Amino acid sequence: MNESYKPMKSMKEVPDHLKKLRRQYLRYQQAELVYSLSHKKLLELASEAGAIYRMDSTVLINRDIFDAYLERFHEPASKAWKGDDADER
Repeated sequence: MNESYKPMKSMKEVPDHLKKLRRQYLRYQQAELVYSLSHKKLLELASEAGAIYRMDSTVLINRDIFDAYLERFHEPASKAWKGDDADER
């Protein structure tokens, strides 16, 4: 067996491990899939966020900047939602 394999010690390490594997910069086509946005809307929001990097003909979006910007639009949960208690009615 390959000795370079190292199992994770706990489930708490999984999110940290995934963060390391996640790409920091995405091309438009990748970002459209990740964020489920149209090309036009993605371009608009990424420009407003200041998350666009242009190099020659390549355009990249910085995920950290874009994710932080998208948090502006996060709506808190409404008080009417009761979660699992709704099944007991």
